Amino acid sequence: MKRALLLAATLVLATVANAQNPSSPGLPNALRGNTAIDAESKPPLMPKVVNDDQRKTRNYPMQPPLIPHQIDNYQVDKSFNKCMSCHGRDKVADSQAPMVSVTHFMDRDGSMRNEISPRRYFCIQCHVMQTDAKVPVKNTFQDFYSATAADAKAGGKK
Repeated sequence: MKRALLLAATLVLATVANAQNPSSPGLPNALRGNTAIDAESKPPLMPKVVNDDQRKTRNYPMQPPLIPHQIDNYQVDKSFNKCMSCHGRDKVADSQAPMVSVTHFMDRDGSMRNEISPRRYFCIQCHVMQTDAKVPVKNTFQDFYSATAADAKAGGKK
């Protein structure tokens, strides 16, 4: 009986100790701020699209390139892909846009196709527009190249 009572008391104390107020210090800063869980918070304004046609540096290997221009109202569906009117293999000479990577012409078996592979046809599954969005949470992110350069300077030691 004493053992069961002691176990129950320990369980209650552990539960109370873990039930902290979400705004208490030590917890991550939630993007919703101090808004209660059951309340709607006002969403931030949509960031402006950077429309300068300048290629952006990639932050990690194999990162899909960002889209440096507006794509609002671009038709990209099973019937038509507006992106290919500039980035298609036969259009880049006129548009001076970069051609889609040759990997986009490979099917899942590694065979080269004459047309874009269906699994790479919907560009905005991987590629997104560059915006002037502000960093919502402070962080210490370093792009891959800066991180590996710092590691190389340190002789590979951490």
